[in-house]
Amino acid sequence: MTVIDSRDIPADPTSAERLAAEALVYRVVDTADGAQSESFQRAMTRGFLGAEPTPEVLASGRSAFESRRNIGVYDAAATDAPPVATIDSWVTPMALPGGGELPMWAISGVTVSATHRRRGIARALLEGELRAAAAAGVSIAGLTVSEATIYGRYGFGSALHMSRFAVDTRRAGWAGPASGGRVEYVDRDTLAAELGSVHDRVRGHRGGQIPGWSSRWTGIAGLSPSDTDRDQVRGIRFRDADGEVRGAMAFTLSERSGSFRFALNVRLLVAETPEATAALWGFALQHDLVDEVTADLRPLDDALPWLVRDPRGVTQTVHDHGWLRLLDLPTALTARTYSAQIDAVLRVRDPLGFASGDWRLRVDQAGKASVDSVEDVAVDAELDVSALSILFAGGVRASTLRAAGRIDADSTVVDALDRAFVSFPAPALDIWY
Repeated sequence: MTVIDSRDIPADPTSAERLAAEALVYRVVDTADGAQSESFQRAMTRGFLGAEPTPEVLASGRSAFESRRNIGVYDAAATDAPPVATIDSWVTPMALPGGGELPMWAISGVTVSATHRRRGIARALLEGELRAAAAAGVSIAGLTVSEATIYGRYGFGSALHMSRFAVDTRRAGWAGPASGGRVEYVDRDTLAAELGSVHDRVRGHRGGQIPGWSSRWTGIAGLSPSDTDRDQVRGIRFRDADGEVRGAMAFTLSERSGSFRFALNVRLLVAETPEATAALWGFALQHDLVDEVTADLRPLDDALPWLVRDPRGVTQTVHDHGWLRLLDLPTALTARTYSAQIDAVLRVRDPLGFASGDWRLRVDQAGKASVDSVEDVAVDAELDVSALSILFAGGVRASTLRAAGRIDADSTVVDALDRAFVSFPAPALDIWY
């Protein structure tokens, strides 16, 4: 798959014009300029309410900055000052339901200074990214968010939901299978390498997953200078009976109220086989002196509740995580594989115009789709692009969206949409970006 380099895409002229009317300058930041890099990183850290970055932290963030298309918004009266708003993006492969992948315009680092609120900056940033992605021929955009109430207005849908687990280990117990392999401790450099290697091998198995990057793995492994818990990070890996590494886990331990009983927090667990999954969970839940195990960004169909003796010792909280936004409907909808046949006309509303229209979706017995723009034909279902973007990932049922008023269709059509779009296994996204 050919992946577009987002850094080659210029700043969106519509957003530039809108912000110029507010005496603001909207432009792509020069990644080769060290001063601009530092200024941009400081502004982004401030936007996410982080501590003032040290020179070491700035240096560690330079590689990610240089690999992305960074947009800064500057006050026209002080263009040499740090940006008052930031956003960055890159094009990355996203795994699809049924296999295969599609280039996705990944958006990150969205901040607006508290000194420049209510001036249309966030709108210009988000819409500018969508126009840039569409102009570059990228059919889908995605992001992870700190606030869940903002992005629906731009057509994004909360498509990839994840589980947060809290386990009372004394109540839950352990009922998992015995393993023919072994678990071993590793140093943090090895941990970072193993997390990245295993993740890259398994990410194509679930729709919604994207590849990580070097600083993502070193950060999880406790090697980032900005991580206040870095010295608490430990790591293990699982080798199968043939000695092959099939899984890895980063975790921290913290004492609970001076009791010499501990909580174990799983930072990331990646596993290539069911045996590896069970072995890593077994290590965590049976760890000496540990009364509680927590883990976030786990798939909805995680085996954990079925690996314990008493499932009431496991609290599973489902929350939004990955948000998707379709731009080119025919390209996106024909890229994924479906679970059942369907022939339906969808009327899609898109306030930004990218996906608006009536579209006939036909899926054959092999799960392959064709999508055609149609006119003057009976419409089977009406929905907005946000709802279709949710449905696209295959983790939320059409019947659920209909019950929420997000799809207008009769029960027969909704049932057909349910069967066609559902994804096995459940889609997931186990990292932030």
